[in-house]
Amino acid sequence: MKFQDYYQVLGVARDADADAVKKAYRSLALKWHPDRHKEGEREQAEARFKRINEAYEVLSDPDKRKRYDRFGENWQQGEDFDPGAENVRMTPEEFEARFGSGGFSELFESLFGDQFSRGFRQAGGREHHARFRHRGADVRAELNLTVSDAVAGGKRRFDIPATKTCSTCAGVGFVGQHVCPACAGVGRVHDRKTIDLTIPANIRDGLSVRLKGMGEPGEQGGEAGDFFITFRLASDDVYRIAGTTIEADLPLAPWEALAGTKVAVRTPGGAVHVTIPAGTRAGKRLRLRGKGLIQPSGKRGEFFVVVRLALPAWLSDEQKRLLREAGEKGASRVVGGARAATTEESV
Repeated sequence: MKFQDYYQVLGVARDADADAVKKAYRSLALKWHPDRHKEGEREQAEARFKRINEAYEVLSDPDKRKRYDRFGENWQQGEDFDPGAENVRMTPEEFEARFGSGGFSELFESLFGDQFSRGFRQAGGREHHARFRHRGADVRAELNLTVSDAVAGGKRRFDIPATKTCSTCAGVGFVGQHVCPACAGVGRVHDRKTIDLTIPANIRDGLSVRLKGMGEPGEQGGEAGDFFITFRLASDDVYRIAGTTIEADLPLAPWEALAGTKVAVRTPGGAVHVTIPAGTRAGKRLRLRGKGLIQPSGKRGEFFVVVRLALPAWLSDEQKRLLREAGEKGASRVVGGARAATTEESV
């Protein structure tokens, strides 16, 4: 790890005693633990949390702190920083000794809720946390989908990044008397997960679903954890996200727009037939009520189609002749968009 001023990281004076260092660490650990931050803030919080744990690892150890105070940046004297290689899970008593009375329940109830402070059992004279001793860890991930994929639905196989509870420290962040070397004190590690998933009919951006028993396997016959997926939708070549609504281009041949027609349109609410009034111009937005994505209220939102004029992929010689003839018989000029009002300038 790169050198940093550990006193500044914890916000303590260089002559701060052990109690002041511990108090500062507890306060910062509660504030910057990634699980207390929103999705978009977690990466920054995780980096900050790791720096805080690194600083505490040094300043809470009298020998390391002495070398740090004496040598500064060269305190390790060429050795790589190693938070400790003991593969021993920290018991509640060890945690209480580190943080003081009430430390375990106070810290982890604040971070994760009271389920982390319950469920201890006696086994061979030692206490083990029931959540990690038996039930497998939950896994969380975000799945990015285009609106077209969401509309198509069906069953798909995905290989997506995820996070899981660190197996080295069981999510506590410490092994023995040291910050966990596997997760740097965060309690989670990065992972990848392959799943076969049926895209839900009520899919929308931000929708979270739980796949029961698809998380990490349990220990000693315990049940597996759950897999939580949050869907993130993105615009594509066909559908665009416009705030809380969805819109798509609707190509029409010039004669369809002129005479009017009825066309089939694929919407999140299913295929529908849309009547195009005669004389419809390019750029016209037509609203289809209740044909968009399902909203948190349970009702479908609105869906818009935007008329675009287009020529068929294949035209007969007669159609080409008629189109050229139509252009020759009128002096009207198409205007709008990036098209200049005059043709005096050329590129």
